Amino acid sequence: MSEVTDLTVIEIKPEQAPVLYAPNGLEEYLAEIREMAKEVPDVTTKKGRDRIGSLARLVGSSKTAIEKPGRAYLKRLKEAVKPAEVELKRFADECDAIRDAILKPRADWEAEQERIAAENQMLAWHEEALEMNSAFDASAKLKFETDHEMALLMDAAFDRDAAEAKAEAERQRVAHEEELKRQAAEQAKREAAEAAQREIDAAAARERETLLAKERAEREAKEAAELSERNRIAAEQQAEADKKAAAEKAERDKQEAIAEEKRKAQAEADRIKREADEKERVRLAEEKRIADEAAARAADIEHRRTINRQSVAELVAAGLPADCAQKCVEAIAKGAVAAIRITY
Repeated sequence: MSEVTDLTVIEIKPEQAPVLYAPNGLEEYLAEIREMAKEVPDVTTKKGRDRIGSLARLVGSSKTAIEKPGRAYLKRLKEAVKPAEVELKRFADECDAIRDAILKPRADWEAEQERIAAENQMLAWHEEALEMNSAFDASAKLKFETDHEMALLMDAAFDRDAAEAKAEAERQRVAHEEELKRQAAEQAKREAAEAAQREIDAAAARERETLLAKERAEREAKEAAELSERNRIAAEQQAEADKKAAAEKAERDKQEAIAEEKRKAQAEADRIKREADEKERVRLAEEKRIADEAAARAADIEHRRTINRQSVAELVAAGLPADCAQKCVEAIAKGAVAAIRITY
């Protein structure tokens, strides 16, 4: 089997998380790792043993490279779900408080009725005991008086009747105590039954709360999964939109760069044309200046010749010989005669 030299460097980008950290989303990486693990180095050689350690480290580093961003992605999902959990708990607590507030007047009334009934029962038992004691005392008194009168006639019969009356009173007292004990036992039995019923009701309420909590947890888990799926779809759509926006921006940048290059080329062409036009204007202006100056010099020379010829003619007319008149005008024109000047 050919030796796998290394794994591709794994880099999980944030936009890949919704797709990769989904059912079977990491199968491609697992397949690559499994393929690498098929290599069987020779354990009898140092090179083979080193290779085994290298392969194990590659698996560990691959696991870390995939698990670390996955944990970060899960943390982001949990943080995204946390506000919903807090709001749901707040809503449930508020509803429980409102329900308890609604039930409180009835519960307070029922508790008050139980207290009044218990208090009335105790008063009834107390009055019954008082009546029995009063009846016993009146009967005993009458019996005593009768027995006392009869005792005057028959002392032995009085003693017997007194003993019987005492025994009867003791029997009634014991019977009354037994009745009180029986009633107390029945009351305790009723209270125990009521406490048991309350415990049953509380257990049923706890069971209902547990069921509601389970349903709430399942509902929240379902909502979290739905939110995760929506986030995944939104992330995919956002990634696609970002990709499209990036392509559009790249195209715009390209067109803008082309337009900028065209603008710069046109500006350069305009600048070169302006410089050429300016050079041509300067050249023409210089040629015109030179021509104008040459024409002006030629005109001035011709003007001076005309004036000089006229001066020579006037001197000749004044009686000077022509060659002498010519020399006089030339000397004056050159400034050789300080006091005489020709006005041109």
